[in-house]
Amino acid sequence: MWHRLPFSVHDLTGALWSLVSTTAGLGLAIWIVPGVRITSWWSVFLAAFVVGVGDAVLRPLWRVVAGRAGVVGALVSGLAGQVLVAWLALTYLPGFETDDWGSVVAVLVLAAFFMAIGRWAIGASDNEYVIDNLLRRARRAQRTAARRAARSSSGGAEGTAAGLPGASGPSDSSPTTTPGSRPAGLLVVQLDGVARSTFDHAVQAGLAPNLARWISEGTHDLETWWARVPSTTPASQAGLLHGTSEHVPAFRWWDREQGRLVVTNHPADAARVEASMSDGRGLLAGGGVAVSTMFSGDAETNLLVMSRARAGLGPGQVFVHFFSSPFVLVRALVGTVGEFFKELYQGWQQAVRDVEPRVSRLGAYPVLRAVSNVVLRDLNTSLVAEQLVRGAPVVFVDLVDYDEIAHHAGPLRPEAMRALEGLDRVVGLLEQVAAAAPRRYEVVVLSDHGQSLGATFEQVVGRPFLDEVRRLMAVRPSPGERRRRASGVRSASAADSEAWGAVNTALNALGRDRGARSGPGERDGKGAQGGRVLVGPDRDSATTDTGELPEVAVVGSGNLGLVWFPRSPARLVGDEIRARWPALLPGLVANPAVGVVVVQESRPAQGEVPDVVAYGPAGSRHLVSGLVHGEDPLAAHGPRAAPDLLRAASLEHAGDLLLVSSVDDAGLVHAFEGLVGSHGGLGGAQNEAILLHPASLRVSDGAREDVAGARMLVGAESVHRELVRWLEELGVRR
Repeated sequence: MWHRLPFSVHDLTGALWSLVSTTAGLGLAIWIVPGVRITSWWSVFLAAFVVGVGDAVLRPLWRVVAGRAGVVGALVSGLAGQVLVAWLALTYLPGFETDDWGSVVAVLVLAAFFMAIGRWAIGASDNEYVIDNLLRRARRAQRTAARRAARSSSGGAEGTAAGLPGASGPSDSSPTTTPGSRPAGLLVVQLDGVARSTFDHAVQAGLAPNLARWISEGTHDLETWWARVPSTTPASQAGLLHGTSEHVPAFRWWDREQGRLVVTNHPADAARVEASMSDGRGLLAGGGVAVSTMFSGDAETNLLVMSRARAGLGPGQVFVHFFSSPFVLVRALVGTVGEFFKELYQGWQQAVRDVEPRVSRLGAYPVLRAVSNVVLRDLNTSLVAEQLVRGAPVVFVDLVDYDEIAHHAGPLRPEAMRALEGLDRVVGLLEQVAAAAPRRYEVVVLSDHGQSLGATFEQVVGRPFLDEVRRLMAVRPSPGERRRRASGVRSASAADSEAWGAVNTALNALGRDRGARSGPGERDGKGAQGGRVLVGPDRDSATTDTGELPEVAVVGSGNLGLVWFPRSPARLVGDEIRARWPALLPGLVANPAVGVVVVQESRPAQGEVPDVVAYGPAGSRHLVSGLVHGEDPLAAHGPRAAPDLLRAASLEHAGDLLLVSSVDDAGLVHAFEGLVGSHGGLGGAQNEAILLHPASLRVSDGAREDVAGARMLVGAESVHRELVRWLEELGVRR
């Protein structure tokens, strides 16, 4: 009998649990808030029921509003709807007395807080509530499809999964399906910054039970792939999503043609970079969805995508679930406050215990961690679940929680590993949604790079990287630089830019109708680029003080350092650098925090290969010929140091000098920026990323290369080719 009903036992128990938890939360909140009084506790149960029904009744209206007013409309209408339903329930239901709107809002916030605490106390997933309604909706649609398929197989003419409510049916690239079958789809989840060794630690510590279950049951195979220099998110995502990373030499770089620094976490710059590498056939072409990525992969639907921020955050309707569901956004905001204080406590604990190496965890970081690890994670979970229920053929999402914490706390520190535990829960939730979706989703979990631990360059040397370069060049800081230092403004790090990236994406998307007349590289002098607002410590990185080109531009991307001489129209070769600044190269090579300095020693004729040399404190290595003089400076930098550095030095916008920090026997490195956990260069675990894929989707034997006796994919481009081939095998893409 149960299989004929429009709901299952699981749906019923889930709805009852939601009703009970809402009732308990409302009851405690009403008991505390003096502006709301009750005469019968049964009224609280009735109010909780009305709140749930109100969400179901009003959500279609909010979708219409969001369709016309965008994400802002979804946010405003969703919050207004929650307050309105609660006010109506607490004002007009029997047994309540309410003084004002403020009391109703206070009840909502407190109820969300108590419900979050309740879920934590019983061990329930801290963000499971985000997808409860979506999951029930998907399961109802799945049962409806099964009944239709049964009637169709007995002679009926009704459709199958393609006719699911809210789902897009198989596109022209989908395989032909038989009645009752589901077309295939692919979900790619990027766990930002997770190294293979870190992942293994998490599995062994029981912090990733869902992913460990996949491996132990044999449904998925675990691979290691090599993230080449620069081992950064922009380069890896360019390779993963577009199949090329040749236009991305670091997280930020000097562009001689534009005469400024390009920062990939600026929406206008990200759009320029994507335009230079997109051929329209990226990983997500043909109806795919990108969620919280730096580049779009040529997706049809882009949600919180940096390079598409000027077009908006995405269709407003898909945000309605998160903004309008009872207490979902409110609980996320309450959790954000808790995460903020948790970060303050954990940073204080590191200082009290004198944990070394460590960096300051104050400033804007606690706020950014709280937003990215709660609101953004819950929003991403909701958006991906929505797209799976709709039946998108391929979805790619980047989850940054671990990477952000590991930068400031350390890759294997307890708080960073706990972030992996939270991400494993997200993957488990998406697994449940995928099982009930109109498509038969295969799930791939991968990372873009790893992270390595170590004291910073400044902690080792006693001065920042930029100051050291200027000291050796005998170049004094510009007046503008001195003013910024006097006011306490510091140089931005890649981690700072990554942390502020989501904020800049949202601000640019929400303000997309402002400053439309500005070009993509123009600035208005007020922290805006291309007419867009930019915030954070990197907001002025693409400007100069007087319009005159600086004598030197210095960038740190983890333990990869790059130096440009912008007043030269072309890259300077070694002898030119020695003639102009005799102390620079010897001083950098002798620096205890520097392991390798890579210099182009010749300016070859067209078609010839330049002589690129890596210098160390006791020897040098010619990267083209392999000739070594003295001690090999690359010996401590891993098995692929020579080809990786040769490629990095040959990129179009590569620095005139390319540096990699020293690496000790334990794999500790020294970031050229203020990070205790870093990536971008070589050394430690930063180059060994993960690829966890379904066992039915095999990696091509010829795709792997030998790396120190192990066979693995090398470069994000190789992973891209495998992902595209899997889409073809699944019939999702021709």
